[in-house]
Order: sequence, then C-alpha cells, then structure tokens
Amino acid sequence: MARPRQFDEKDAVNSATELFWQRGYHATSVRDLGDKLGLTPSSLYRTFTDKHTLFLRALDHYRATESAQARQRLDASDRPVREVLREWMLWLVSSCPSDGQSGRGCFVVNTATELGITDEMVRERTEAAFEVTRQALRSTLAEGRDRGELASGLDIDGAVELLFTTVLGLQVRERAGHDLDRLATAIDLAIRTLGPPPAEPH
Repeated sequence: MARPRQFDEKDAVNSATELFWQRGYHATSVRDLGDKLGLTPSSLYRTFTDKHTLFLRALDHYRATESAQARQRLDASDRPVREVLREWMLWLVSSCPSDGQSGRGCFVVNTATELGITDEMVRERTEAAFEVTRQALRSTLAEGRDRGELASGLDIDGAVELLFTTVLGLQVRERAGHDLDRLATAIDLAIRTLGPPPAEPH
C-alpha cells in the first residue's frame, strides 16, 4: 500500500534547503533527504521527481527568502547609507541559523562554487540571485548620493562591484570560520572606499 502523503511540501522543501545548505549537493544523498523529510525514496521521487529537481526548489526557496531580507536590510529610507551597508554586511557574516550552526556561509555562494560552472540550471539561478544583490546595492548607493551622503561623482557601478565582491569574499571566509573582528575590519575598509561624508555647509 502506498504511503499516505501526510506532510506539507513547503515544509519538506524548507527541510531540504537546510540539509543541502549544510552539506552541499553532492554530499547529500537521497537517503539523507528521505531521513530528513520522513519520506521513503519512492515517495520522495513521486513527489519531487529526483534529487536535482528538489535541489532547484530548495535553491529557489532560499533565494526568495534571502532576496526579501536583503531588500529589507538595505532599505536606507530613514537611516544613513553607510550605517545601513555596514550593518547589512555584518549581518551576512554573523547571523546565526535557526539550528544554531555557524560557518555555513551563503547557500547561493556555496552552490555557485560547487555547481555553477557545470550545471546551467543552477548557474541561471545563482546569477539571478547575485543580480538581485547588485541591484539592491545600486539602489542604496544611488539614494545615498541623491541625499548628499555620498559624493555626487561616486562611480556607483564600480562601487557596486567592489562591495559585491567584498560580500562574496566575506561569506567564503565566514564559512571557513574566520574571526568576526577580522571580517569587520575588512567591512569598515570597504565602506571607507566610498569616500568621506561630504562636508557640512557652514
């Protein structure tokens, strides 16, 4: 007799996301997923087709959640831009996952380094996620320039690429277990590359 579907697919995808995030794609077996989701291999295949399809759904779930958080944390509508950027970058390397495990880095960055060159479907998703981050940074920097917090001649496109590259490096270092104080030093230097705040008129 077939096992009744006594589970919620959204919860299952969320659990799969946690497992893939922790272990990576290749190190996560169908048996691991079945144990985590409480499904037999046949039930897992019947619901999600295969491991790769489930992984893509997990990656999409993570991207949607991360994008919403990034937009919220990079909202500089009522706070100084430099403060917003610094807090966001610190959050990326110091936020603790719900299971208390640190050193997992960013699921998108981890996936890009593991599969981004060899799997086109994954590559499309990781590049789309990276572009969301770039656009959020671009919007924040443009707002700071328009409000006079950043120099009017700031090369926003260049600043976006510098900060984005810094963020990727920070997330790799966080995954490697590097000390937060050292990462904060790099963050502060990256923020200083935006130039000093414009002088107050006398």
